[in-house]
Amino acid sequence: MFSQFDQQTKNYSYKATEVLAKGILLPANAPVEFADRETLWNSVEKSEKQWNAQLARDFIITLPRELPEDQYELLIRDYCQQQFVSQGMIADYAIHDKGDGNPHAHLMLTMRAMDEQGKWLPKARKIYDLDEHGNRIKLPSGNYKSHKENTVDWNDPGKAEIWRSAWADLVNEYLERAERPERIDLRSYARQGKEEAPTIHLGPAVVHMEQKGISTEIGDYNRAIKAHNSLMARLKKLINSVSKWLVEKKEEIKKLSEPEKPQPTIYDFVSRFVDLRRQGRVDWNLKAKETAGVNDLKFLASVSLWMTNHDIHTLDDFQRFIEEKKATFSELNAVNKDIRRLQTALKHIDAFEKNQPIYIQSKRGFDFVKKKYAETHKDEIAAYVKAVKYLKANGIQAADKEILIHDLKNQEAQRTKMSDVLAEQDIDPDLIGRIQYCIKTVMEAGEIPEHQKSILEQLQQPLKQQAQIDEQDHREQNPTIR
Repeated sequence: MFSQFDQQTKNYSYKATEVLAKGILLPANAPVEFADRETLWNSVEKSEKQWNAQLARDFIITLPRELPEDQYELLIRDYCQQQFVSQGMIADYAIHDKGDGNPHAHLMLTMRAMDEQGKWLPKARKIYDLDEHGNRIKLPSGNYKSHKENTVDWNDPGKAEIWRSAWADLVNEYLERAERPERIDLRSYARQGKEEAPTIHLGPAVVHMEQKGISTEIGDYNRAIKAHNSLMARLKKLINSVSKWLVEKKEEIKKLSEPEKPQPTIYDFVSRFVDLRRQGRVDWNLKAKETAGVNDLKFLASVSLWMTNHDIHTLDDFQRFIEEKKATFSELNAVNKDIRRLQTALKHIDAFEKNQPIYIQSKRGFDFVKKKYAETHKDEIAAYVKAVKYLKANGIQAADKEILIHDLKNQEAQRTKMSDVLAEQDIDPDLIGRIQYCIKTVMEAGEIPEHQKSILEQLQQPLKQQAQIDEQDHREQNPTIR
């Protein structure tokens, strides 16, 4: 492309192999010749007079790999048409895929509106400030007091949130059409009320190093975060399933056990499971039997140590342990629910504060003026009305904002504390799963093992007997003691 500004040709042909599609979308009043990229951007450059003027607004948008490749351009064109071209911007897009699993689109949007003849309009206009009588205010310098006002609202920071939300909604619509289960949400985990910790964006340099097998600090952090999130999700699922399973197994054992005999402990089931495994190795060679025997002893030792550390012996103890953790997860769910409620309330308060002036302005002036203004700001007015309804229905006022922010920070701190406590506790999912398997296997074999005294119980028994003898001797020597 030839640049009239510096009289040089810009050559991007080396990227041709990674470009899947490209195009320019024009609003109805734009000249048709602007469909040519070189003509468009030379005109944009020429329309700016200041040396530091911003020529375009640009985006890099990640495309969902779950969609078929032939859907990428349709998705980008739909998005640009709905969010930008319909507002008067010209959208220049290019879709790239280097084959590295990161398909993406580059968007460039014009900064100036155009009149009906396709001429660029000013970005801002001068507005004279008026006094209470509607007259211009004269300054000591002789000039009139004034300020600049944007001719369009495209630079409003709130647009970023609108554009992000619209992208997520459209992508999810395309995923649903493609019968894919995935959905995207561009809000942070905190704003979604999730207990997961977020990872950090790697960036191309870090990705390149990681692909070469070079560990990076960001990569190590993300791996740790993913491990933490995976553990939390796994624990939550495990605790709920084990809780239900324990109730069923305790009932089965109660029916099959003799009432006068002591209930078997978890260690009794695990020991019996190991015996059944040993009986099934009669055809194994000596070395295999020895190796399996050593592994069984290690397993028994790990079960015994874990149970002792948590004071778990019977199934009742096991159930108590599980129910305590289940209660903690219930508390965590309640905290997350409260966080989502506070976030929703704050979102509506922000929408109320931001859009109230627009709503008030939409009620002023002649009917045709109000109608045109309402059409231009229909999204903001709708957001304001929705916010008013929500705040009224929930008994919330905009003045409550600081209190809600304070409550939200406290709840987020509480969630972090509870998540950290759960992650640090020794709730070994693998070991709990193996214990479940041992009990299930023994019961499927039609057996309820008799309680066998552990080594600790056997060591304690003589001590109890000796204590009884000592007490009897003491009573004989002191007959007045009753």
